[in-house]
Amino acid sequence: MSIRARALVAAVALSTLALSACGSRVHDAGSTSGGGATGAAPTNATNTASDTGVTPTSIKVGVMTGQDGFLGGDVFSSSLYGAQAYFDSLNDAGGINGRKVTVDPCNDKSSPDGNVTCVHKMIDDDKIFAMAGTTSFQYSGAQYVNSKGVPDVGGQPVSGNAYNQYPNLYSIYGGFGYPRDGKSPGYNGQLVADTQDYRWFKEKLGAKTAAIVFFNIGQSQQYAQQISKGLETEGFKVIPEQINLSLPNYDAAVLDMKKNGVDLVYDALTADANVKICQSIQSQGMPLKAKITTTQSWTDDAGAQYASTPTCLNNLYAVSQDQNYNNVNDPGVKAYRDAIAKYFPDRVKKMNMWMFEGYLSAMWLSDAMKSCGSDLTRKCVTNYMDTTSYDANGLMIPRDFKPVVPAPKSETGCLNVVRWTQKAPTGVAGWTSQTNDMQKNCFNVPTYSIPAT
Repeated sequence: MSIRARALVAAVALSTLALSACGSRVHDAGSTSGGGATGAAPTNATNTASDTGVTPTSIKVGVMTGQDGFLGGDVFSSSLYGAQAYFDSLNDAGGINGRKVTVDPCNDKSSPDGNVTCVHKMIDDDKIFAMAGTTSFQYSGAQYVNSKGVPDVGGQPVSGNAYNQYPNLYSIYGGFGYPRDGKSPGYNGQLVADTQDYRWFKEKLGAKTAAIVFFNIGQSQQYAQQISKGLETEGFKVIPEQINLSLPNYDAAVLDMKKNGVDLVYDALTADANVKICQSIQSQGMPLKAKITTTQSWTDDAGAQYASTPTCLNNLYAVSQDQNYNNVNDPGVKAYRDAIAKYFPDRVKKMNMWMFEGYLSAMWLSDAMKSCGSDLTRKCVTNYMDTTSYDANGLMIPRDFKPVVPAPKSETGCLNVVRWTQKAPTGVAGWTSQTNDMQKNCFNVPTYSIPAT
């Protein structure tokens, strides 16, 4: 079973735009039952100070996010609240083998220098055992984290290729099958992606023509090229629409899309530019089958953002390999939402996918630590991560970090698809899953290579 890359778009100010895409695949080697925060082992009298950051009664875990900086406070801080909520609920249930998790948060201010400062503070000064919930705009300290043998579990690969390169860094999306030997990212500098996302929209919605809207700057252009290649691999007619960042003309792009019969719209834009594109779609009367947003934009405030553009709002989709955080019928999702409501009630109205993935990151690290019993060591955690297929008790499509060489030419990829509806499972407007079982929503698809940038 495999997972394709998540393309993460960071909503940024002015002319700065961070985008990344990376191909990923995992193999169903018998997924573990990664549980929630209940059922922790009782206190173990044989616990020792078994490794850095571990005492008989505590484990220190670092959580590095951008809580402020030029991107604003809510862009890259969500995973902190998700991870903290999981660890708080875990501690309330007894901790891990009698040890309570102490969270050591660090704000890297979404800057390279701040990131390096955080890494040295957490590792050299605070003596953390491991990391979870990392969401760094630029992971400049990644090489140091890896060199010190600190497991970074379930991090968000926002930009750059650190998670495709270093063996002690474990992306929330899995190992992609890459060697991750600390040398070139991916396969000698090439990443591999697959096409199930595009296949789903082609088969389920009958879409044939897709546009990718992007800015005339390097990262946006590169991301657009990657999306275009995947769409073309699936047989779509692709209409590229470049927007001049200094003098944007959204109407011209939309009129061209309308003329070419575009029915799907992808983007490599900031959040505010997405709204403007949708405003133009609305005013120009352009028909649309789907506006596909990114994981970063999978938020509860999408309804407010697109309130004036019902054409986009009523056809707004997102994809992932994780459960929909609005699917309250799933007990694991309910546990997540209950934890946020209990420990961070002010964040309930700011629910988003990155917050949920921060929660899953903490769960993943915790299950790895639980596997070690009283002899908790970094080596034990990395061995678990390197050898175990994981599904977070069904909250994730199974993923692992086992290398696959050479890169396959095709694979089976599964995905979850959600759509914004006026009545989600929560009873109000929100994201609704479009498939009953994401682990059976699978396609055999070709792979394609993209350069690591």
